Amino acid sequence: MAFLRSVCAQRTNLVYSCSGSGSLSAGRRQYQSGPNKSAAAAVASSNVCQTSNDEESSYSPKQHQQSLRKRVFQQVLFAPAFNQQQYYQQRGIHTNDTKSQVTATQSLGSDAKSSSGYTSSYRPPPRPKIPENPQRDPLDVSFNDPNAAFKSKTTWELVRAYLVYIICSSEKLVEHNMKLMKVANTILGDKLFTALMKATFYGHFVAGEDQIKIIPTLERLRSFGVKPILDYSVEEDLSQEEAEKREVESSVSSMAPAPAGDEEATLPQYKIDKTFADRRFKVNSARTYFYLNEATCERNMETFIKCLEAVSVDDKKYFPRRTSEGATFGTGITAIKLTALGRPQLLLQLSEVIMRTRKYMEDMVGGQGNVLTHHKTIKDLEKYYESLGDNKNVKEFLKNVTSDKEGILHLFPWSGIVDENSQLSDTFRVPDPKTGQMRRLTSQIPHKEEEMFRNMIRRLNTIVKTAAELDVRIMIDAEQTYFQPAISRITLEMMRKYNKDKAIVFNTYQCYLRQAFSEVNTDLEQAKRQNFYFGAKLVRGAYMEQERARAEALGYPDPVNPDFDATTEMYHKTLTECLRRIKILKDNGEDAKKIGIMVASHNEDTVRYAIQKMKEIGISPEDKVICFGQLLGMCDYITFPLGQAGYSAYKYIPYGPVQEVLPYLSRRAQENKGVLKKIQKEKRLLLAEIARRLVRGQLFYKPKGNYVPI
Repeated sequence: MAFLRSVCAQRTNLVYSCSGSGSLSAGRRQYQSGPNKSAAAAVASSNVCQTSNDEESSYSPKQHQQSLRKRVFQQVLFAPAFNQQQYYQQRGIHTNDTKSQVTATQSLGSDAKSSSGYTSSYRPPPRPKIPENPQRDPLDVSFNDPNAAFKSKTTWELVRAYLVYIICSSEKLVEHNMKLMKVANTILGDKLFTALMKATFYGHFVAGEDQIKIIPTLERLRSFGVKPILDYSVEEDLSQEEAEKREVESSVSSMAPAPAGDEEATLPQYKIDKTFADRRFKVNSARTYFYLNEATCERNMETFIKCLEAVSVDDKKYFPRRTSEGATFGTGITAIKLTALGRPQLLLQLSEVIMRTRKYMEDMVGGQGNVLTHHKTIKDLEKYYESLGDNKNVKEFLKNVTSDKEGILHLFPWSGIVDENSQLSDTFRVPDPKTGQMRRLTSQIPHKEEEMFRNMIRRLNTIVKTAAELDVRIMIDAEQTYFQPAISRITLEMMRKYNKDKAIVFNTYQCYLRQAFSEVNTDLEQAKRQNFYFGAKLVRGAYMEQERARAEALGYPDPVNPDFDATTEMYHKTLTECLRRIKILKDNGEDAKKIGIMVASHNEDTVRYAIQKMKEIGISPEDKVICFGQLLGMCDYITFPLGQAGYSAYKYIPYGPVQEVLPYLSRRAQENKGVLKKIQKEKRLLLAEIARRLVRGQLFYKPKGNYVPI
């Protein structure tokens, strides 16, 4: 009450000026000498002292004075803070329109002055300072230090994490989590439900609702040596029936049947099967996009670009009133999925073409593997076709073969495909070695679907070009094996196009696949021969159960390693090969950054293996060629000690409105249920840190980091 009386007393001269003359000018002049000019502006703009004669006649002077005091008090004390985003939206200005924002920012002061006669006292938030002597901690590779794991957390955040993990340990709660969340939303209403989620699952696993609200989380992570991979995690909550319908419709070509003999029957792995049309089947750790139309793909592209802007160096370009160098200070990454940018049927067809091409080459020269692994030359092909004589088709085909001094790289002009200037139907044809006639490796693709494919490539080019301009890296996620050959091929061509001076584009390799090592080895070889920077994210994989079930049902070989240990061995073997090649680059005086690897694993044994191999081979964190990544809200006991010890450590940061990220939260709960061993360790460390703070009287501990990410 004393505070309220003092506020009223400070404003008394303003109120009496109003009541005495019916004009605010004198009061405004007097009040502008006070400490809060913006409050005076709120009073001026509201014209609180301008009352009609009828109103004045109905009040006694005392009542009139009390009413004015109440109205002034309410509008001065509770005047809303200036919201720049709202200011732009009201004027139809988009946050990526730099010129409009500059104009708006310049006009803001003049508008405010002309309407209220005051100069804004707003000041941008202070620029986060880079510590002069950043802290570095020794790394405990057993990852058993609770203080190192959780010094970036408040005590409440530790308690919340412990409660979330307890819930994730309950099979029944996790199994029905989506239904329970919907029931809770219905009972509590949107506001209470949103507050509940922010206090529990959402607050633990999601950084915030938009690019602005995530900045405090990103800055805190950075102060403890951790960098972000941003993902706008809004997902459609589709029923199984709707998901199957969309997938089947988008996976069936609109073409007429091709003439018999012009093409071969579809390979079993690339057939459409309604049983597996819902690609979310037995998949908890990966997001799934279902094609609706081209407009949806355009919106997905715009969403990915917003993620790039949120992690860009030039923060002022998009948020001119901020003074920092970007939400992530030039170290951020954005993850995207190719199935979000186009019709999946196109990727299915392209994947089949790639596998048929490999088979064609194997039949031609013997052996197995990718085309470039055979080291065959154009002369070898000419010799193979010599029985056909002077064949025009063969000559035309050989003109488009990509090769170098070591041999053939590709049978088809993939560079033309990613540059959007090749016709797919005309491209994927090979000479029949018996007849000399050109044989299609894919069905005839209608003009409409050709256009859809070019649109998909255009969207990807737009995203990667924007990433290159903003100095942000792009990680293209791996997907199911029947899409992956096309995704990897397109990604490698994007690397060739954009990774000329540094690694902008990264491909993802799933080490639960039997072919993971050979695929990485082949792609490393292509990067070396075509002289571009190679980026790879190594993961265990997200689709194992689905892949096994589909292979068994459709009658093709199981693409997955037989067990967990085999996958671990594959991961370590692949990582070792990448490190070996990095060491060769260093020893030869070349740029070691020509190969960049992210060890994206929640398995602490794999992380330990990577650290040990780095030491053995002679690769230090300062070489900036190896980084580590885990999901926000999971395995903090691995990520933060790594970042605080000077290793390049990342958190995968989802963000989005509460109601729209519920499917993501549901998947996180399911995933945590499947890794109970990790949860038990994290719970033990959480309890140890909470107990330590209670004993030391640090219950209200405020995290303040003095670290700088590598």
